[in-house]
Amino acid sequence: MSSLSHLKVLDLTSHLSGPYCAMILADHGADVVKIENPKDGDQLRKTPPFQEGESAPFMLWNRNKRSVTLNLKDQNDLNSLLKMVAVADVMIENFKPGTAKRLGIDYQFISKINPGLIYCSISGFGQTGPYSPRGGFDLIACGMSGLMSINGPPEGPPYRIPMPVSDVCGGMNGAIGILTALAARTQTGKGQHVDTSLFESGISLGVYEAANVFANGEVPERLGQAHRGSAPYQLFPTSDGYVTVGGAQDNFWRGTCKILKCEHLLEDARFKSKADRVLNNKELVPELEVFFKRQTTDKLCKAFDEAGIPAGPVMNHVEVFNDPQTIAREMVVEVEHTKIGKMKTIGVPVKLSDTPAKISRAAPLLGEHNDEVLKDWCIK
Repeated sequence: MSSLSHLKVLDLTSHLSGPYCAMILADHGADVVKIENPKDGDQLRKTPPFQEGESAPFMLWNRNKRSVTLNLKDQNDLNSLLKMVAVADVMIENFKPGTAKRLGIDYQFISKINPGLIYCSISGFGQTGPYSPRGGFDLIACGMSGLMSINGPPEGPPYRIPMPVSDVCGGMNGAIGILTALAARTQTGKGQHVDTSLFESGISLGVYEAANVFANGEVPERLGQAHRGSAPYQLFPTSDGYVTVGGAQDNFWRGTCKILKCEHLLEDARFKSKADRVLNNKELVPELEVFFKRQTTDKLCKAFDEAGIPAGPVMNHVEVFNDPQTIAREMVVEVEHTKIGKMKTIGVPVKLSDTPAKISRAAPLLGEHNDEVLKDWCIK
């Protein structure tokens, strides 16, 4: 048994934020049906790299779903969708605001067909406000939410974050909103509209920056590897690689100096307290780097681990997906794809003791489950 196996979910999304949201529900057992245009489906299907002609990114976050092709501009296909809406628990869309209304599937209309439906909209800037009509991609949201302004070396331009953080966070926030609305439905019997955006998701990640702005009204400076409230708390070069160390806590600081054999820094007035070390981090880092570079990453990690000080090597993704902890936590799993055969995907990061998530189905081929779903959902 899975936590959400009683739910029917319509996924009308494309690209990343919406499909990621629907994937979370699917991983926990929901029957997620991905509605795609018969012509070319989700635009992400065209994104490289490819395996046997199928997009690897598409397959990663569209697992555990079934695909049905419907042309929503065709009245017969639209009627089929509305029949599915009538028996669904959740519907997710990430159209540009206004598109759903033009198609005749906006929340105001859909809620009349199914008052208990949880309708989730994920957009660039939300359904209200002066920017709501704009389309939005992760790139734009990261730039406008402040995330780029704090990324990169202290000197030089802002840096694009090489991961789709607002997309993934937007998908997570959508899933949180859906699950919260489902919990409310058990008390009220009514569905509701969940509205979240990439912009707000990006803003919500800037927690230290918000604290600084609200406290002193100043623009947060770009810190490079440094942390706003802790030091030493960053990446350091070793003799053969890089290591991260969270040595800001006073007892950790003392232990770090002992491991590095630089106990003389404990008596330096610039580095006495955590606040002192944050204030003088630009002087602290060069002092410590000399000692970090004298030892290997492996030796340092073992020493920090034995001392109970948080630390770890900086690993690339090939190393990550072959790491014993990754394997032990089942963060790499194998699944059978209709066309490719056995393939690997990322595991589920949330483990439930009694109703665990399961990856039982690879991403669908376009329209692979047309007849099957309509029969299961009693549409035909």
